[in-house]
Order: sequence, then C-alpha cells, then structure tokens
Amino acid sequence: MIKLFVGLGNPGPEYEHTRHNAGFWWIDELARELKVSLVADKAHHGHVARTVVQGHTLWLLKPQTFMNLSGKSVAALAKFFKMTPEEVLVVHDELDVLPGQAKLKFAGSHAGHNGLRDIHAQLGSADYWRLRLGIGHPGVKSEVIHWVLKKPSQEHREAIEDCITRTLKAVPALLDGDMTQATLLIHTHKPPRPKPPRPEGV
Repeated sequence: MIKLFVGLGNPGPEYEHTRHNAGFWWIDELARELKVSLVADKAHHGHVARTVVQGHTLWLLKPQTFMNLSGKSVAALAKFFKMTPEEVLVVHDELDVLPGQAKLKFAGSHAGHNGLRDIHAQLGSADYWRLRLGIGHPGVKSEVIHWVLKKPSQEHREAIEDCITRTLKAVPALLDGDMTQATLLIHTHKPPRPKPPRPEGV
C-alpha cells in the first residue's frame, strides 16, 4: 500500500520543462486529478499535499532540495509520519526506458541516478517502490548530463505525457497495495496501430 507519492525534479523555472523533471510532471498531473494543491513545507523541504482517497490518507511530495539531495526531503516526511520505505513510491526519469514507456520496480540499485542515490542514503534502505518514466538515452554516456537537463523534443514530450496519463490509472491499485494489478496497468503499452496497406492500383 503506497502512502507517499514522490516526484523527483529540480526546482526553478529554468528546469521546469527538462527531462530530469518528469517526476514533477507526474505529481502535478496526479494533483490535478485529485484536485489538490501542493504547498511549500519548510519542515519537509518540499511542496506537499495531503488528501484522502478510497479511505486511504495519501501524501504527494515534490522535493525542493534539487535532485542530488532528494532524500533529505523524502526521509524527513516519511520518518515524521512513520512510513516504511515499502509505503513510498518515487517517480523519476529513466534513461534506460524509451519515451512513452514506464516500469514499476521495487528495491534494487539506484543505477547511478543521483536522486535515488540520496534517497537510498537518507532512508537507509533501497526497499521502496520506483516508477521509472522513460526519457530515452542520448546514446553516449558523456552526453547524459546535458540530455537530462534539456527539454525533450515535442514528439518525446507528447509520448511522456501520454505515459503519465496512462500510468496514473494505476493509482487506485497502488493505494490498495495490489502491485500485481498496478504493474500490469503500467507495463501494458500498446503502440499505435500501423495503417493498413493501400490496395494495389489505388
């Protein structure tokens, strides 16, 4: 059962539309669906909303510490309200997944993602859930930093937005702790149907 939904990103208008902020985009869309507003919360170093859905108390969090210190915010809120790592879902950009696709994952390594690295350290555990939103890879390791801090192409942005809309449908299952159903909803992605071939002679 997920009690805390965290979206990772960097604060400030210069980062708002960059790939690294895909987690922020997801949380913003969830907040719109739930008709709640995130407000600045100095004690937890982030923008926070609290609401009740399906009888469950649910928290939304966008750390305002910059990506590399995301754990400071996540751990502050989770520990204050006595949440276990297993009750936390972190939504973040993922280089190794294509734009338009997403993967739900429990535990495991941070795979070099600096936001996850700090959350590991601050929670003292890797046993939390991650929703990996694909942003694609530039193809060259040396370009990764520039890639994540740039705006995606219009095509990629639309694919990511479609993915956000689709994966939000898994929220009820995540709240109920039905991770099998949540995984099915998140991983099922039907590519656009190809156009039928034109009849000969037309």
